[in-house]
Amino acid sequence: MLARFLSSSSFPTLSFISRSVTLDLSGRTTISALTMSMNRKIHAFAGHPLKSKTPKSTDPFSPFLAFESLKTLIPVIPNHPTLSPNFKVLPFSKGRPLVFSTGGDANTTPIWHLGWVTLADCKGLLATCGVDMSEDSLVYLGPKVEEDLVYWAVDLMEEDGVVSELGGRKLCFVELRTLMVAADWTDQRAMDELAIAGHARALLEWHKVSRFCGSCGGTTVPREAGRRKQCSNETCKKRVYPRVDPVVIMLVIDRENDRALLSRQSRYVPRMWSCLAGFIEPGESLEEAVRRETWEETGIEVGEVVYHSSQPWPVGPSSMPCQLMLGFFAFAKTLDINVDKEELEDAQWHSREDVKKALAFAEYRKAQRTAASKIEQICKGVERSQSLSTDFNLESGELAPMFIPGPFAIAHHLISAWVDQGPGDVHSKQQAGLSLSSL
Repeated sequence: MLARFLSSSSFPTLSFISRSVTLDLSGRTTISALTMSMNRKIHAFAGHPLKSKTPKSTDPFSPFLAFESLKTLIPVIPNHPTLSPNFKVLPFSKGRPLVFSTGGDANTTPIWHLGWVTLADCKGLLATCGVDMSEDSLVYLGPKVEEDLVYWAVDLMEEDGVVSELGGRKLCFVELRTLMVAADWTDQRAMDELAIAGHARALLEWHKVSRFCGSCGGTTVPREAGRRKQCSNETCKKRVYPRVDPVVIMLVIDRENDRALLSRQSRYVPRMWSCLAGFIEPGESLEEAVRRETWEETGIEVGEVVYHSSQPWPVGPSSMPCQLMLGFFAFAKTLDINVDKEELEDAQWHSREDVKKALAFAEYRKAQRTAASKIEQICKGVERSQSLSTDFNLESGELAPMFIPGPFAIAHHLISAWVDQGPGDVHSKQQAGLSLSSL
């Protein structure tokens, strides 16, 4: 039976400034306007407030001592004494975190929050799924020392028998991507909760795909409160750590004609265009990956490569629990496009003015409200299906001819950073940012 969950916790606000150092004509260091135009808040899924500082092993909030307390408490639930620090758990099912929705009426947009539960609640939910709770069931997320709390995540695996109980309390499991679109990117608490949910999903999905040792095939067991795993084979004992899949994402720029290259994949919603992207291969530098992927997908040669920022991306497929998007500006040496149809549906050069219009046309707030209302409906047990692409419309009510991903995606900030610069800024290498390499 569910008891109290945290509906009023406010995580500490974190500040972030993205800077790149360049040399002006006199040799002095300057801050690039191109990278400074990035969003003034941390990217979605970054800035996890529970990971800002890991406590020392002797601290009761540390993974080690918190885990030892967990082992002691589980056998005596629900009749355990009040403890310090207290524990809260975020349940997941099929990669979806538990949330609840509040504040929605005719004049306000609903707001979702993470559905934290107590240890006793967690034990009851697992029992409903036919699972006995053990210390290895939970994964350590981090502490909030000022509120005497340690946070954990748990994968319920199955929903049978759980949904009806949660539904009666207007709690529901929602896809992380939907939560991402529904989050108010100007609200620090909303972005903090999204970062926590993303971190938790990445860890839990990694636990699912790392059940066996890659060296000997033995079963792996959790260690360090679920922050790593180890092979149970006594002759192996290989340590396994959470995987991160690095991806380069780049806005390719035609300096001479003041254009940017945008592409479409068949899986995109209608009318959406974005940046090129691809996984980094073994033995490959970041610059090489940018050039290779651009050439393979569009036939365009890239010279100078400029770093912008990075973003964790835990909303990909479960086989890749946490991608790390590494954002770049890439300056084209050739302009003729030859699209690889196995990779892309289309790729085209777009003028600065056309891209600027696409940014202006897209009603990201409307999409956010639509997604937030969808979550509210799910929590009420009434789920409706609607393509968010229909919310990117012109003021006249007509569909926008094109739009780009919203502020929750690094692609948005790469594109908007370029749009915000004047043509002269982009033509000047001294104003291009931190050039990682130039051919």
